[in-house]
Amino acid sequence: GLLSVIQRLKGSTEQELRIVLLGLDNAGKTTLLKRLASEEVSTITPTQGFNIKSVHSHGFKLNVWDIGGQRSIRPYWRKYLGSTDLLIYVIDSADQKRFEETGQELAELTEEESLMGVPLLVFANKQDLVSAAPAAEIAEGLSLHTYRDREWQIQACSALSGEGVQDGMNWISSQIMNRNK
Repeated sequence: GLLSVIQRLKGSTEQELRIVLLGLDNAGKTTLLKRLASEEVSTITPTQGFNIKSVHSHGFKLNVWDIGGQRSIRPYWRKYLGSTDLLIYVIDSADQKRFEETGQELAELTEEESLMGVPLLVFANKQDLVSAAPAAEIAEGLSLHTYRDREWQIQACSALSGEGVQDGMNWISSQIMNRNK
């Protein structure tokens, strides 16, 4: 998981990365964060505010801010965006009724001045569910191909099973490596 990504980075000088993890409520952000931290994912409760996980390994520190996605909390997202190195946006691939809403939130986020040029990883979560839309269809619906001011990637995953999560972390690792060149 996350440790193998960090181990690949051990040759780099000590650095700290700030990653903001956003998405609508019930998209699977906290499950994803616990999966990244190699923690138990069987009991997750809705995030009332935010969770922060820091992982230290080989002189590398990854600070992941998981901020609640309830409608009442979303206006406060902007307060957490300063100094963000990477944005992870999580989408419930099976909740097609909310695709328009999640797309609108993502579009507004990427317009934020503090996120200009910040790489974006979209996790198309809950791919283990029969009703899940494929990642390519979600990317099209979000018009990700129009994002020219940043690197972006969409990754199909299941935070519950862990499938696809490592692939997303590998993309993050490549972004960090490219930034350090």
